[in-house]
Amino acid sequence: MKRLLKNGIVINVFTGELEKANVLIDDDRVLGVGDYTDSEADVSEDVTGKYICPGFIDGHIHIESTMLLPAELARVCVPHGTTSIVADPHEIANVSGRLGIGFMLEASENIPMTVYIMLPSCVPATKFDETGASLEAEDLLPLYNYPRVLGLGEMMNYPGVVAGDGKVISKINDAHKLGMLVNGHAPLLSGKALDRYIAAGINDDHECSSAEEAKERIRKGQWLMIRQGTAARNLEALLPLFEQPWAQHCLLVTDDKHPADLIGKGHIDNIIREAVRAGKSAVTGIQMATIQAAHCFGLKYTGAIAPGYIADILVLDDLDSVKVRDVYRHGEKVVDNGRIIDFSNPVIRYDIQKTVRNSFYLDKLDKSDFVIKPQTNRCRVIKTIPGELITDEWITDINFDVNNGVDTQRDILKLAVIERHLNTGHIGLGFISGIGMKKGAIASSVSHDSHNLIVIGTNEEDMAAAANCVRKLGGGSVVASDNKIIAQKPLPIAGLMTDIPAAEVAEQNENVRRAVYNLGVPKSIEPFMTMAFVSLPVIPNIKMTTKGLVDVNRQELVSLFV
Repeated sequence: MKRLLKNGIVINVFTGELEKANVLIDDDRVLGVGDYTDSEADVSEDVTGKYICPGFIDGHIHIESTMLLPAELARVCVPHGTTSIVADPHEIANVSGRLGIGFMLEASENIPMTVYIMLPSCVPATKFDETGASLEAEDLLPLYNYPRVLGLGEMMNYPGVVAGDGKVISKINDAHKLGMLVNGHAPLLSGKALDRYIAAGINDDHECSSAEEAKERIRKGQWLMIRQGTAARNLEALLPLFEQPWAQHCLLVTDDKHPADLIGKGHIDNIIREAVRAGKSAVTGIQMATIQAAHCFGLKYTGAIAPGYIADILVLDDLDSVKVRDVYRHGEKVVDNGRIIDFSNPVIRYDIQKTVRNSFYLDKLDKSDFVIKPQTNRCRVIKTIPGELITDEWITDINFDVNNGVDTQRDILKLAVIERHLNTGHIGLGFISGIGMKKGAIASSVSHDSHNLIVIGTNEEDMAAAANCVRKLGGGSVVASDNKIIAQKPLPIAGLMTDIPAAEVAEQNENVRRAVYNLGVPKSIEPFMTMAFVSLPVIPNIKMTTKGLVDVNRQELVSLFV
């Protein structure tokens, strides 16, 4: 069927020009842009005064971090103009291996949003992680045959790349031999070490927290992903990249974003709005979110409104506010006047569902499991940084005679990471600062990337209560105080996701947030998302794993005691 969108203002993402023109669509492709008439179409729609632009592409997202299944994520994101995402399922792969990747592929079939997949490169992320599965180069090879697989996901093991680790390099080489891309992940890497990392064939990076760090990568030929998610919000620091010559080498990504934020603020459209409010060009943001994302991933005939291009098209009521009215995906209208046209959920094989819904193997915990036996009073404390995934090391004296070292006046809380995949009994214990909690405890099975059970608290009794509730739920996030559960969010699918509607997930998410804020955590902190990255030993500077503290820069275990 031929469809005509007439009298709109077309955003040319190749040149940045705005042109009043008609767009003729033939089935799933754009036939042309110009003075086409009603007589050349089967259906015409007058969009006078509206802006017409390509559908947005999120160049790097972990679906699991939204806690939604792909179909439900589409119901939330497509009305905001997102017609494609590039997802790295390494969260569920760390829990369920290849079956987890298969689950994500099946769960994203035949929905009104194209879900491209980057195969997880680091399962586990490092030798310090204890995961539910391990994926070597030979395990990944068959998965490249899936048509929506674009390459190898973020190579977090940058020390291994720089050192020329054989197993790491073989994964990269396999992707290149198949003509596939390799995503990057190398926070704070610079100079000659960055040269070696990029020279191995790393296409891009999304971990930059300063403009100068980002510019070095662009100068050395990488694509730069400007990330604005729930926990990691780098847009403000990277606003200089919206100017030339940097802008033409950038794309927009969310990485990890909670459903309440997706519903309340939006998706890629919100990043563009925030940039506009900061004085940047909406057209530049749209170019980053469309044609530049397509070029980064080698997606031919995608990301523009031009002859022969896939007809993923948005009709905007307003340019600067990026207010989406209608969405066409492959030429078919899927959002009408802001409302998504409903669709059926994909059918997922029973054996795969059974595997991902039974992922918790852990004995009941006791408050004694959270007691630290002091060797000295001088200790390392993980210090979180608001809005960042990186952490600092704080060495200070701890008074173990009072509350086993917890000191809410100095914002020193107890931290535990508990292995939950194979019931090894391994527990890493230590201290954390920057959370601000005055009482109670929080626990979650979302702890990147190994997704063991992570707990932060002011006392061992509440920590045990919260941890055992997550265990009983088969995954989720829990808030406890006075040995009672005061809020919970079940995540029964791999301990990461749920199959309930986004609005219900957002409500549960807000409930646990409010409960944590009532325990004294400042509202400027997103506690569960912040906690989720405290155990990821590929982001500087110091992290906690089931095996204990890891000095990320040196890639070695270090003692809690100094």
